[in-house]
Amino acid sequence: MSDVSPVVRSPRARPGWARRLGAAAMAVTLAVTAAASPLLAPLALAQGQPKLPIVRDAETEALLKDYMAPVLRAAGLARQNIEVTLINDRAFNAFVADGRRIFVFLGTLVDAKTPNEVIGVLAHETGHIAGGHLARMRQQLAAAQSASIVAFLLSLGAVAAGAASGSTRDSNLGSAVGGIVTGPQEMIRRSLLSYQRGEEQAADRAAVNYLHATKQSPKGMLDTFRRIGDQNLFISRGVDPYTLSHPLPRERISQLEELVAKSPYRDVRDSPALQLRHDLMRAKIIGFFDKPDTVARRYPLSDTSLPARYARAISAYRFNQVNDAIRQIDALIAAQPDNPYFHELKGQALLESARPNEAIAPLRRAAAMAPRATPIRIMLGQALVASGSKANADEAIRELSQALANETTAVDGFRQLALAYGRKGDYANADLASAQAAIASGEFQTARQLAARAKTRFANGSPGWIKADDIENYKPPKLDGKS
Repeated sequence: MSDVSPVVRSPRARPGWARRLGAAAMAVTLAVTAAASPLLAPLALAQGQPKLPIVRDAETEALLKDYMAPVLRAAGLARQNIEVTLINDRAFNAFVADGRRIFVFLGTLVDAKTPNEVIGVLAHETGHIAGGHLARMRQQLAAAQSASIVAFLLSLGAVAAGAASGSTRDSNLGSAVGGIVTGPQEMIRRSLLSYQRGEEQAADRAAVNYLHATKQSPKGMLDTFRRIGDQNLFISRGVDPYTLSHPLPRERISQLEELVAKSPYRDVRDSPALQLRHDLMRAKIIGFFDKPDTVARRYPLSDTSLPARYARAISAYRFNQVNDAIRQIDALIAAQPDNPYFHELKGQALLESARPNEAIAPLRRAAAMAPRATPIRIMLGQALVASGSKANADEAIRELSQALANETTAVDGFRQLALAYGRKGDYANADLASAQAAIASGEFQTARQLAARAKTRFANGSPGWIKADDIENYKPPKLDGKS
């Protein structure tokens, strides 16, 4: 599990290659705009963050992909390449940003006790995509004055931040927003929020339809909304319903209760195998991001379940008890020898403990078991490069190139590829990979400089020269959408 840039697909043809690569680097910034349709308000907008903290994990991504597959088929979106991006934040939150990415906060996954709860959240966000809500919201925004929209967004973000932190002194959130946006802007604000409330309710209904079509229970959605309702009860009293971008919890809960009561699948439960994968995912997140004492309280030694052992092993390695962690991980591998993510964990623990030569074997096995898991292949490439052996350079280039063929913003992957080429003395491709890493991280000037240098080392008109030229001439789009 690692913090990296968000994922997008990499086109093979030259036209638009650098444009898409650079646009992907800005995708998280552009994601938190008025077009976002969240289950809850995006925290990045509320906090004014230019980027969201993206985290990559092969195990979690594979599980969420399996959660999404039947829902996307039911929505007629199976071929649309909808992706789920993980946000390293423990809040309960999920939102759609650009019509093909669903952003899910890690807190959503930890808080959800069953796969069905997460599937309900994903189904809701799929409802936004299938319903074209983002495009219609953009049309609504375009019809209003730009200055009023900016003022509205700033006020909504400020109030959302205050509500999330509990720092809003005014018990009426509508008054807090209204203190910033007044007059004609107040009418625009109410109109837009009324429109978005309707879209949220439509997404709820669509989600239930998708769950029915796939013979899954909508009860997880109801449990989720009840939990959200309990958490937000203290800020709901005295709130003007027309000032919220989503229906008040009680309204959505009431609607869902009716839909669940009529559902023929309301008592369908997740399979034990899927529940175990879900529990392992939650344990992994807790093991990586919580302090040892928190992990120990949640998973005491008396708990001998596989998820509990997983969390404790991760926590041990994260807090410098590597030898003990390796013993625990070996026991996990003995229990599930065909689980690629246990082998990945062993390799990661060894790699991050400055033992790259020992990390190569478990990472090779993990990559062989999960050949489409990009994060594992990148980690294997990193271990091969870190070994310092020129003999491993060719394998590192193969692994990293294969992983990056379907990625354009895996910054660490491009950096490791540059190092691998450097080991071989191939400085043209090393400069090109460094340029790709720079543009993926939004360092456009550095990217152009590296690309220009790479061009001097490639034959004029060669594939590498063309890619470098594309990067050198790339002009990032402005936030207003203009080039």
